[in-house]
Amino acid sequence: DKAPLSKSLLLVPSAISILLTLLFQHYQKFFAYNLQAIKQDFQIWRLVCGRTICLDLKDTFCSSLLIYNFRIFERRYGSRKFSSFLLGAWMLSALFDLLLVEVAQYIFGITINSLPSGFLGPVFALFVPFYSSIPRVQVAQVLGHFSITNKTLVYILGLQLLTSGSYIWILALSGLVSGICYNSSILKVHRILCVPSWVAKIFSWTLEPIFSSAEPTNEVRVGMGATVDIQRQQRMELLDRQIMMSQVAQMRRQRQQQGGMINWNRLFPPLRHRHNANYQGHGPSEQDTPPPTEVSEEQVARLMEMGFSRGDALEALRASNNDLNVATNFLLQH
Repeated sequence: DKAPLSKSLLLVPSAISILLTLLFQHYQKFFAYNLQAIKQDFQIWRLVCGRTICLDLKDTFCSSLLIYNFRIFERRYGSRKFSSFLLGAWMLSALFDLLLVEVAQYIFGITINSLPSGFLGPVFALFVPFYSSIPRVQVAQVLGHFSITNKTLVYILGLQLLTSGSYIWILALSGLVSGICYNSSILKVHRILCVPSWVAKIFSWTLEPIFSSAEPTNEVRVGMGATVDIQRQQRMELLDRQIMMSQVAQMRRQRQQQGGMINWNRLFPPLRHRHNANYQGHGPSEQDTPPPTEVSEEQVARLMEMGFSRGDALEALRASNNDLNVATNFLLQH
């Protein structure tokens, strides 16, 4: 839910990779990441085909599992910002691939004519925000010294993908460097390599209905028979919610120090009690109701890209005086 881009990256390249391996092997040559053909014959189209579809099923399996685990970033940032990160990492890693191949040939005398195919550069780039922003939750401890966390399996998958080919370390290094460059506030790459809003709207109208999933109507409590992976995911989401609540509390303290106190109970009664069966529809009095605030349509669109409805986005922005961070944190918790 709320990750259509991750779902499309999980299904479409994997299906094409399986078809190329089992049924259409004579077409695999068109998806080879051949650097010699790119540099000498100017076959630029190989940058698109060779850096999108994996020709090795082991790489397809590992990269698909990693994309599934990294879907949390699309839920956090929205599909447009997530696609901008993937686009920027894809373009930067293509440039770093060519540079690293030239450096390897100049320093070590290694001539590299081709690299492993697939959507590997952006996948390795996603390890940068995964390392810096996802909290660690200890699950178990081995031999009293080695801790196993909720992030251990993802790192193991990345290590397995790193050891699947001879020159895949070039793709891994270029992906990590591109992820660092895109996240860096000094280089400001995220302002240049981003998906325009009109392009995001076109894909939202055409592809999102195909790959979107229905929102769960209710949450079923997982009992004692749940798997360990589900329990780890629940602990991870619980810690993530606690961190967001602490951010809201910190913003509230800052507003109180500045003299403006936010009364969430007064400002957000429709959102708090919308799904409460005991809510009788008694809203705040006219004297307590604050005057309506003009809301920026751009901020409403950004919240709707994250998966919130237009009504919730309007109420949250009006109550928070168009503070997008406060409105986002509150909607994520309610």
